[in-house]
Amino acid sequence: MKGQKKVYGITAILILLVIGICFSFIPLFNNLKFGLDLQGGFEVLYKVESIDGSKMTRDKLTATYKTLSKRIDSLGVTEPEIILEGNDKIRVKLAGVTDSEEARAQLSTVATLTFRDTEDNLLMTSDVLQSGGAKISQDSSGNPAVLLAVKDKDKFYEVTNKVKDYDENMIVIWLDFNAMTDSYEDDKETCGTSGSNCLSAATVSQGFASDVIIQGNFTEEEVENLVDLINSGSLPSKLTEVSSKTVGASFGDDTLQTTLIAGIIGVVAIAVVLIFVYHFAGFISTVSMMIYTFLVFLVFWVLGGVLTLPGIAALVLGIGMAVDSNVITFARIRDELYKGKSLPLAFKEGTKYSFSAILDSNLTTLLIAIIMFIFGESSIKGFATMLIITVVVTMFTMVFLTRILLNLFVKTNYFNDKTWTFIKVKAEDIPDVAKGEKVKKIPFEHVNFLKHKKLLAGISLCIIFAGIVGIMVRGGVHLGIDYQAGTDITISASENLTKKGLQQDLEELGYTSSNIEILEDEVTIRVDSALDGDEVETVNTYFEEKYDAKVNIGVVSNVVKQELIKNAILAVVISLLGIILYVSFRFKFTYAVGGVVALIHDVLVICALFGIFYLEVSSMFIAAILAIIGYSINDTIVLFDRIREHMQEENSKKLTGERLEEICNLAIRETFSRTIYTSVTTLLPVLALIFLGSNEILTFNLAMLFGLIAGTYSSIFIATSLFLYLEKKNLGKPKKVKKVYTDEFEEKAIKGINC
Repeated sequence: MKGQKKVYGITAILILLVIGICFSFIPLFNNLKFGLDLQGGFEVLYKVESIDGSKMTRDKLTATYKTLSKRIDSLGVTEPEIILEGNDKIRVKLAGVTDSEEARAQLSTVATLTFRDTEDNLLMTSDVLQSGGAKISQDSSGNPAVLLAVKDKDKFYEVTNKVKDYDENMIVIWLDFNAMTDSYEDDKETCGTSGSNCLSAATVSQGFASDVIIQGNFTEEEVENLVDLINSGSLPSKLTEVSSKTVGASFGDDTLQTTLIAGIIGVVAIAVVLIFVYHFAGFISTVSMMIYTFLVFLVFWVLGGVLTLPGIAALVLGIGMAVDSNVITFARIRDELYKGKSLPLAFKEGTKYSFSAILDSNLTTLLIAIIMFIFGESSIKGFATMLIITVVVTMFTMVFLTRILLNLFVKTNYFNDKTWTFIKVKAEDIPDVAKGEKVKKIPFEHVNFLKHKKLLAGISLCIIFAGIVGIMVRGGVHLGIDYQAGTDITISASENLTKKGLQQDLEELGYTSSNIEILEDEVTIRVDSALDGDEVETVNTYFEEKYDAKVNIGVVSNVVKQELIKNAILAVVISLLGIILYVSFRFKFTYAVGGVVALIHDVLVICALFGIFYLEVSSMFIAAILAIIGYSINDTIVLFDRIREHMQEENSKKLTGERLEEICNLAIRETFSRTIYTSVTTLLPVLALIFLGSNEILTFNLAMLFGLIAGTYSSIFIATSLFLYLEKKNLGKPKKVKKVYTDEFEEKAIKGINC
């Protein structure tokens, strides 16, 4: 009775906690920053070059970054994203901006530093200064100050010598002075602050013919910022637009709504499956999943992350993968119960044995996410950031928190004779080992999973071959805008649009289309040429006014295309190398070879299916490939962990090929149910996103669907089969034995005595 009260009490608290979390989601979600794909806006990627022809360095790029930051303030954008890419590119994301032309004009103007008097008359330009010559210094009293390196000393002396005789003998330094809005009279009080183009006002008491100190009541941080701003102003740089994206606000709102609904349905479906399969333990897992989701959003908010479509996709995928941690644990607890152990002991042993598989599988996923973050471009970085957060939070909530909660209930002893209620294990299936009862047979005990491995490998080769034929027949891969220079125009209108009518529209605008794809609720038009800013605005206005449509325009230049292709290949190759090193370290090289070949199989199958169905290959496709690499090796490691466990038990015996094959089959049988449950729970949110989510991430979700199926299949039949083949070849081979030298041997060797 006491245990029953505890169970009811803790359960009631958990239910209240879940309700509280559900209500807390609303204010937390409303306070998140949304990317332009979820609220509309403007994104542009610039190639930055020095006008004087000097090499663009990271320092110069940072100086330009400071200038752009200041200009964005004048646009009224509250949460801009400015991202440095390499040593010569800057990506600017302005969510919520409605006038892309104004933003483009404001951003691309060359930075201009000027010296003026208090009447705003021009005295000098940045030409008198050395390029990037402003440095942090100190005045005579040791206070922070700015040192200006003067290049044209004669000009500087002439001006300062004249100003010293003015009634208001001051030189005012301006960045991007605008005669219509800026004046020293108005900016006197705010000069030197982030809200003003006025950088500094200094009193001139004599003419200078050397470097100059700007002094004032500056803090070190203010001086550092001032140096960056002056250097950016004195470093004229040319910004060449290489890609852009314009998303209408209503377009973004629709995308957010459909994606969120799909995500919620996917999460609810996972909860239903968990409770059906694991009963009370499934309920605890559902509670942990709710806490997990809340914490992911919370961490994302604390870090100041910007939520995008790829980020939501990573979150929903992460939920499915996080549940796998619980499925692994529950499967091991069940195994221990079937061996005749009591619930408390089964819980203790099951959680202990499952930890290594969970740790290794999550660390490999984390490795892939980090590689995506380092080598991916903007959208893939957003996906990778969310995936990194989900892996870290998974280890806390779905491993430690779930175990703590389960342990609270196990300790009540209420479920000792209610294992069916607790984890769906019938009492009659738990043998009484003390009475000599036999251990329950595991499912699929007589199934030889590896019997037809050659036939299954042949099926994979046929799919890959069909994909190659499909690509050759169609004259190549269906590349998205990310991987070929041009412009993508997405139109969502209430009236039905036809290809003929759209072709006429394009002719009227002066463009030709290489492809027009009409879907149920939107149309995608591909234009081979990369439109410039004015052309984008013209096309956007034309379709908005003619069809009362929501328009999304993406432009990619040839420069970006080449970099994306290079980074995509590099990210995949480094991911595979990283996995080989990690698995070799944690297991052994034969495991790594089997795992990596299975991953290559998954990538080829996904590419083949995209070739067969002529689906678009975009940057999100690469994100899906990398995510599948992380998921598939996750699945494979769980199986390898069980094989390793059984092989360690066989260390004292001489293994034969037949016994080795039986160990592999046994490991597959023991993990098969877990593999199916994990695949189903991960597939549920992906299917929800395919049927209910945004078309913007349809390619990603289709790649995930193909990859999840291929990954589940390859973990069992490809990775294990290859591992078995390599291990059989090593059987009977003498192991390398390290030579051990005795002190006597070493002494004789030193003396040159033959031994």
